[in-house]
Amino acid sequence: MLNLPKTIYSGAWNGGHCQGIALDRKNGWMYYSFTTLLVKTDLQGTVLGTVTGLTGHLGCLSFCEEDGLVYGSLEYKNDAIGRGILSHLGSAAQNPDAFYMVMFDGAKIDRMDMDAARDGVMRAAYLKDVVDDYSAQVKTPDGKILEHRYGCSGIDGTAIGPMFGETGGENVLTVAYGIYFDLQREDNDYQVLLCYSLAELKETARPLSQEDMHTSGPAPLRRLYAYTGNTTYGIQNLEYDPYSNTYLAAVYPGQKPQFPNLPMYAFDASVPPVRHALKGVFPPEMGECVTLTGGESDDVSGISGWTYAHGDTGLIALGDGYYYVSYHGKKGELWDTTVRLCRWDGVHPLIPVGD
Repeated sequence: MLNLPKTIYSGAWNGGHCQGIALDRKNGWMYYSFTTLLVKTDLQGTVLGTVTGLTGHLGCLSFCEEDGLVYGSLEYKNDAIGRGILSHLGSAAQNPDAFYMVMFDGAKIDRMDMDAARDGVMRAAYLKDVVDDYSAQVKTPDGKILEHRYGCSGIDGTAIGPMFGETGGENVLTVAYGIYFDLQREDNDYQVLLCYSLAELKETARPLSQEDMHTSGPAPLRRLYAYTGNTTYGIQNLEYDPYSNTYLAAVYPGQKPQFPNLPMYAFDASVPPVRHALKGVFPPEMGECVTLTGGESDDVSGISGWTYAHGDTGLIALGDGYYYVSYHGKKGELWDTTVRLCRWDGVHPLIPVGD
């Protein structure tokens, strides 16, 4: 059994609902994204510090053992989500559409209400490819103009692990697109994954001023696709599990009737991506597609996955089939989460330890 508590409580916060969690096991620190707020606790739930000042959407988190940094997806956009965040903050800011991979130095987070821009705890790398796809217009064969290539709504899920199909190489950071829910188009049925060099992300990262956003960032090493059917805002949490050599993806399910619309999928990291013509994408395009694995397979679509009620607000692989999973909630006007120790056998959904 792991020498870790079965539950950790985050405390209750007003930044927004829990978006992701990350664990620094060596130092015994847990991190939580509450949309516009980063919270740091110890493993007993004692709050050690917070980072505030963000007017964008801080999503899924990943901790890198090699450099001790907490990585997270950060998006600024003027859609319903972006406007809702600014309204919640009471902010009159006019942010440009921009997407970043941010890096927090957790060792420097030692007090409450540290400012992400001014207190030297966060740097950001600009993701131009995401901005380009979010801003793009696509023309269908019947002449209809669609906003956002692949239905891109930005970014959310992040994971640190090996490149698909490779062994023994350096880990990469994979970030997943958010995908707009839309029943009337066909080019939004893939999860889009961009793989980045961790070294290049750090080399190009700069402090982020929300009054004058920079555009320093790397190109991705690789662009991959996972055919799951349309989901609501794409992969919320992505996590690499070395025990099963899979990337586990938690989503808000879509509603297209031709798909199983499951909340969790697994991608086999041992299988090299296979180049296919992308279904429903215009103009016609070839793409490298990853392989789904595990769970129950749908007879019509062939898509496999799990029905599972948690994971979309936080997921951490701990080894030997164990996970920490966020069970988020709300108390009055404040959001919280209880992180629970769970076990996954690769066949059935995650099960809380002790249940």
